[in-house]
Amino acid sequence: MSRAFVKEPDGEQIGDDLPERPRSSYTNYVTPQGLQQLQERVRELSVQKEILVGKDDLGARQQLKQVERDLHYYEERVQSAVVVQPDAQTDDKVRFGSTVEVLDLDGQTLRFTIVGEDEADATQEKISWMSPLARALLEAQAGDVVTWKRPLGDKELEVLAIHKG
Repeated sequence: MSRAFVKEPDGEQIGDDLPERPRSSYTNYVTPQGLQQLQERVRELSVQKEILVGKDDLGARQQLKQVERDLHYYEERVQSAVVVQPDAQTDDKVRFGSTVEVLDLDGQTLRFTIVGEDEADATQEKISWMSPLARALLEAQAGDVVTWKRPLGDKELEVLAIHKG
């Protein structure tokens, strides 16, 4: 086919095909701090949107589309949030919001806090309640040995202590 009548983008067009952020199919459980983080992100994105709306250059328009997409995502996450109060739970079993100390078979002590999907941050030892590690730990009690199913192979962990968030 001849390309003589095919319109090529001239660099001034903005693609409308910016994909939506993936949505989780799981309940959006969050800690009170997680809800605050989501609300803060909405505020930040709203400010960015206000700044970009008045600009008329291509870069600003492209950035505005991304900010609007992210703002829509975080507004939905705030609306769908189910706040779980870790302090209202007992610390006899690992639950959402619990901080758990475990011992692996190598003798290394690890500590994790089980939080919502948007709150998860491995650098802060916060893991999503839907992660394989959290799933292995949920409902365990101090003294229990659980199996963490990992791609590198299963790992046995002994629950040493459970603390409220």
